[in-house]
Amino acid sequence: MSTLPDIHDCLQPSQCIDSDHPDIVAYVQSLLEPRQGNVEKAVTLYYRVRDDIRYNPYAIATTVDGFLASTTLRAGEGWCVTKALLLAALCRAAGIPARVGFADVVNHLSTERLRATMETDVFYFHGYTSIYLDKRWVKATPAFNIALCDKFGLRPLAFDGRQDSLYHAFDMAGNKHMEYINERGEYLDLPFDEMATVFRQHYPRLFQQDAQNPGDLPAGTRWDADVAREVGSGGLQ
Repeated sequence: MSTLPDIHDCLQPSQCIDSDHPDIVAYVQSLLEPRQGNVEKAVTLYYRVRDDIRYNPYAIATTVDGFLASTTLRAGEGWCVTKALLLAALCRAAGIPARVGFADVVNHLSTERLRATMETDVFYFHGYTSIYLDKRWVKATPAFNIALCDKFGLRPLAFDGRQDSLYHAFDMAGNKHMEYINERGEYLDLPFDEMATVFRQHYPRLFQQDAQNPGDLPAGTRWDADVAREVGSGGLQ
């Protein structure tokens, strides 16, 4: 379990949460109004990360540079960890303390390609953002964009800045979706070495090829395209 970072440190830029990057700062300034309170600002930022940054679990890097918040913003796509880091960076740039948390989850709905690559339905180090609002920490999970949810029958995750926003246990059809099985704690920044050790242990095929093109995930592969194909054939599970 991590040691919780000091709240003041959660306002400062860090290695992957590069909240002082010009692109991060400019993006925040384009979205927020000075008159907004912190809850309203955090909610605005949450929905922009959720919906403007396309979810793609195939976009997994194996170097630290691939996890920078500014890299994810520039790419316009990411997965739970990188989107959580981006939301934390945007919050810090807006003057709102934020950190990142991690849990292990069982994902009951996945694609054949992802299951073959991971060789398990357990997603270790699922990432979320923890945001300090109204004198308490609130969890936010900006992973699945609304277009993806609407298209494939997933329950979208809402966030009001007051209640935790966590994965739903079931999809719209009542199928099992996400199950939390282990809490890993909250951190000032991505514990990259710790996460990489766990990934190498549980997902060895991710590290069979070069760092920019992890094993069995060809460059340009789109998760939503795989999902669309498998949903159409009744094969998503």
